[in-house]
Amino acid sequence: MNNNVIAEFVSRNWDEEIVPLLETYIRIPNKSPAFDSDWESNGHMHQAAQLFLDSVDRYELAAATKNLVELPNRTPVLTVDVPATHGTSGNVLIYGHYDKQPEFEGWNEGTGPWIPVIENNRLYGRGGADDGYALFGALVALAALERADIPHPRCLILIEGCEESGSFDLPFYLDELKEEIGKPDLLVCLDAECGNYDQLWLTTSLRGLLSGTLRVEVLKEGMHSGAAGGIVPSSFRLLRQLIDRVEDSKTGELHSVLNTQPPSFVHDQSQKFVETLGDGVLSRFSWSGSTQPHSDDLVELATQNSWGPSLATVGLGGAPDPSNAGNTLRPYTEAKLVFRLPPNLDAKDAAQKIKTVFEDDPPQGSTVSYEVDAAESGWFAKPLENWLVESLDSASKSYFANPLRQMGCGGTIPFMAMLGKQFPDCQFIVTGVLGPHSNAHGPNEFLDIETGKRVSCCIANVLADCAGRF
Repeated sequence: MNNNVIAEFVSRNWDEEIVPLLETYIRIPNKSPAFDSDWESNGHMHQAAQLFLDSVDRYELAAATKNLVELPNRTPVLTVDVPATHGTSGNVLIYGHYDKQPEFEGWNEGTGPWIPVIENNRLYGRGGADDGYALFGALVALAALERADIPHPRCLILIEGCEESGSFDLPFYLDELKEEIGKPDLLVCLDAECGNYDQLWLTTSLRGLLSGTLRVEVLKEGMHSGAAGGIVPSSFRLLRQLIDRVEDSKTGELHSVLNTQPPSFVHDQSQKFVETLGDGVLSRFSWSGSTQPHSDDLVELATQNSWGPSLATVGLGGAPDPSNAGNTLRPYTEAKLVFRLPPNLDAKDAAQKIKTVFEDDPPQGSTVSYEVDAAESGWFAKPLENWLVESLDSASKSYFANPLRQMGCGGTIPFMAMLGKQFPDCQFIVTGVLGPHSNAHGPNEFLDIETGKRVSCCIANVLADCAGRF
């Protein structure tokens, strides 16, 4: 296999085709259903899905078939079925998603979530790296192999539109498409992080997710703070009490029902992660002032980030903007809480236990509710076969000039747990382009274009190495 030929084809296609397509895609505000309840009537999701569907033909893959599947009231799913060449056996499922997180505040001047901007070979805008590039990265990898007449197995590319909402539409499509999907020998997911931009990173675990809204109500309507204060309790104070039931506000330690014992390999993996990144374990975050991490032990931090629980209060309701706040004792306060869960914790069981912790014995008789909107278990991979590790390492050395590295990731991809449970014998390659400061879900999200090219080349090499392995 001539790596220079593959790299040249992939690089040229990224510059001439993929980047312009991603610029068009970034301009579409197709927020995930959890953030746009009117997504069907707004039409942005269909616009993005149609853009992806129309782009498939540009790659002229032999005998490939494309299909936009749409179940009633569910976000469309795009499939591209690329038959094996040269009679190669094997069934590879390649996964990505096209829905996006909401806008968020804090974008640099001249940029924005729906404004594609290229600076320093990085494409800024919502969704380019998370995860719009996945379809095009897979297509160009396969096209590079076919142009070079290099065998590859059958590949089914599946791109969903609900991942950022917890993939609640996906199980229905997995059932609808079960015959088309078949039994995968290998799953390639292109929606993960990378520890740096210097080598290929393999994700070995993903945390689960528990998302819900905690609400505390003390009045039926707001009242003058002077008239009510001292008699009626503050809903915000009671909310703080309830959150303290699950998170120690001084240490950040979470309730025991959210903790598990990580497998023995996790500490060694975290140690190698720290050895590779060094101070980058911390410098990849945009710290403010003298904010300190939870610990001075980098290995402990890496382990906690991949195998420990965490809590983020991602939204607050019931309060006006400070500039428009009157002297009113508010009737309620609510908080959108997102827990990240250890990969080996049952999310639905955890959801029920946390709901009980919140709602039992409400403070001062207040009205308390905790409504769960997503409970997705995490995932961790079984060890890869030796030939696959060698293939990934060889690809990383060829295109990044550095060896493969492995890491556990703090994020959640519900599809992994679904597939891992359904196909226990399947091998998993989970990788991506979300490196330091790429800031998925936040302001100034970017796709490092050179990393996108190199990851595409690595996937091409691995698909070529699959020939005769299954």
